[in-house]
Amino acid sequence: MAINLMLTPKHKRAPGERCCEPVVYPDVERGEALRMAAVAKALGDPVRLQLIDVLRRHAGKVCVCELVPLFEIGQPTLSHHLKKLREAGIVGSERQGLWAYYYVIPDALKELSTWLN
Repeated sequence: MAINLMLTPKHKRAPGERCCEPVVYPDVERGEALRMAAVAKALGDPVRLQLIDVLRRHAGKVCVCELVPLFEIGQPTLSHHLKKLREAGIVGSERQGLWAYYYVIPDALKELSTWLN
C-alpha cells in the first residue's frame, strides 16, 4: 500500500525545529522491546534454534548428554548455547546429580510470537 506524502518547498528551519512530524510511532514500549530483543538475539544462532526445536518437541526434560550427539560441536559450546537460552528466559534447567536437564519454558516465546503476528 503506497502512502502519498506532500512535498513542501525547501525553507530554512530554526535550530532544534523538526523537519517533519513522524508518520508512525512505535506500539512497543521500551521494556517490551528490550525483552523481545533479548529473546530474538538468543534465537539468532542456528544451533540455538535447533536446540529449541528439539526441546519443544521432546516430552519432558532432556539431558544434556542426549543433546551433545545431535550437534557437531563440543559439550562446552553446547552448554554455552544453552546458557544463552536460559539467560533469555526461553529455556529452564534442573540439575540431577552430574547431569543437567533442559526444557522450554511454557509461553517463553509468546510475547515475541504475538508481536510478529
